[in-house]
Parts: sequence; C-alpha cells; structure tokens
Amino acid sequence: MRHNKKKGMKLGTDASHTKAMKRSLVCALFTNDRIKTIDVRAKAIRSDVDKVITWAKKGDIHSRRLAIAKLNDKEVVREVFEKAAQGMWADRNGGYTRIMKLGPRKGDAAEMVLMELVTEPVTPKAKKTTVIKVEAAPVVEEAAEAPAAEENAAE
Repeated sequence: MRHNKKKGMKLGTDASHTKAMKRSLVCALFTNDRIKTIDVRAKAIRSDVDKVITWAKKGDIHSRRLAIAKLNDKEVVREVFEKAAQGMWADRNGGYTRIMKLGPRKGDAAEMVLMELVTEPVTPKAKKTTVIKVEAAPVVEEAAEAPAAEENAAE
C-alpha cells in the first residue's frame, strides 16, 4: 500500500528536508541567476522553477500568492515578477532553465552541473522547404531528323 507516500524524488532525505532543500535551491537560482549543484537536485527543481516563472508571467495576485507559498520569500517573488513584467520570458513558452554538466565532484564523484536561467530571446527555427524531384521527360529529337527529311525531299 502507498499510504502517505508523495510523488517525486526524495533526494536521500526525508520529505520535509527535501522540500526545504528544493525551496532553498530555487530561491538561490532566482537570486543569483546561476547555481552549481548536483545533477539530480537540478533536475528535481526544474519543474518548480518553471511553475514560478509561469505564475510570474501571469502576474495576477493569486499567482503571486502561490509563488510566495512555494518560495517563502516575498523579496525573491517580487524580483521574479518584476523581471517577468519587463518581458524577460515573454516570448518563451517553457524551458526557462539550462543545465550544463561540469563533471564529477572530487570527493564522491557526484555529477556536478551549472544550472542557470535562460535570458536570451527565442530564435524560431527556419521552416524546412521540401524539394520535389520531377523526373525529366525523354527528349525527342524530331528537330534533328526534320532537316534531313527536307534534304531528301529536295533531291
């Protein structure tokens, strides 16, 4: 039975510590725009960061209250909502974070990553143009035979 089990990764700790750690990492990411952490933790907070930015793009009071409940820091929420109001992620529909692998940590060989907020504008992909191959029709050489026929008629 799955009584009192929550979805998501535990990250090697109990549920309350995991929740506090994720909250702290998300606040650090919004404060510094870039954090260095292990790969599993970065992947675990990716969805939380996307939710907060989506709420910030919405910009209403309910979204602000949801973000404050998620992060427990009104100043960080205010900064994120100001960035969103200025149009930082206006043209982007998701994918607000970038994870770059740095290699294993020296002590325990945990995979270290650099996680940062994406601030560049979206460049749309060029649409593919399909090239239709048309086979050439066989060339008829009637024009070359016609002068020969005229010469034969003239003789």
